[in-house]
Amino acid sequence: MNGFWQTLRRKRAVLLSLCGVLALCVLAASTVRRGGAVPASAEVTNWGLSFQQEGEPPVGNASSQYLAQYNALYRADTQEKILYLTFDAGFENGNTAAILDALKQHNVPATFFLVGNYLETQPELVCRMVEEGHTVGNHTYSHPDMSAIADAESFRQELEKNEALYREVTGQEMPRLYRPPQGKFCESNLRMAQQLGYRTVFWSLAYVDWYQDEQPTPEQAFEKLVPRVHPGAVVLLHSTSSTNAAILDELLTRWEELGYSFGRLEEITL
Repeated sequence: MNGFWQTLRRKRAVLLSLCGVLALCVLAASTVRRGGAVPASAEVTNWGLSFQQEGEPPVGNASSQYLAQYNALYRADTQEKILYLTFDAGFENGNTAAILDALKQHNVPATFFLVGNYLETQPELVCRMVEEGHTVGNHTYSHPDMSAIADAESFRQELEKNEALYREVTGQEMPRLYRPPQGKFCESNLRMAQQLGYRTVFWSLAYVDWYQDEQPTPEQAFEKLVPRVHPGAVVLLHSTSSTNAAILDELLTRWEELGYSFGRLEEITL
């Protein structure tokens, strides 16, 4: 009888030990996710930011160190007051010309991440971007959820179709800068983009400016974009936003008054 109880106690001790190990593993995994996620190869991540303090860089849901393994970034690692301005454009609705005017007035370079439809329908604006010293990046041909694309060939085609259109419009090769539509990605996406020679570019400052029927007021835009600006910020705006077109001149002035200058994404070192 004593042997029976001794055996039972040993089994119970082993079971409790295993439960403890499992709990530690779950806790560790949770801690990693909160402190800068490291997505599994097929796990889909929606790019997101957590702002801790005004004027300080936010925490991304993937760390700079993790992203750098795949030639990806969301901000520049610097204390210098320099900003990197980017615009996403899925279509044209009459606001890009005003945005380009403001950039020209302030002599500020920007990167425009364009989809295939934009390259096909707006060759004059694309050429103006290039002629005025801006960079055109790859936002994919058809703006799909790239995290749902598992095979390398389909992934490659989404980027290469855009490259061909850009070459046709400008006579130049498209710069190897890529932004995933909607900020959705998985580890295998980052790897495939890297293998194609691309740098994946997320962002560290943005606001909700893409709803055409619910545009923010200028005051709402300034409330988000001025206090949260920080050294090395990669700023994401949408060129389809009428608010952005209206405020960009003043926004650039406010940033400049805070001591900020503007750089090019291509200049960021990892």
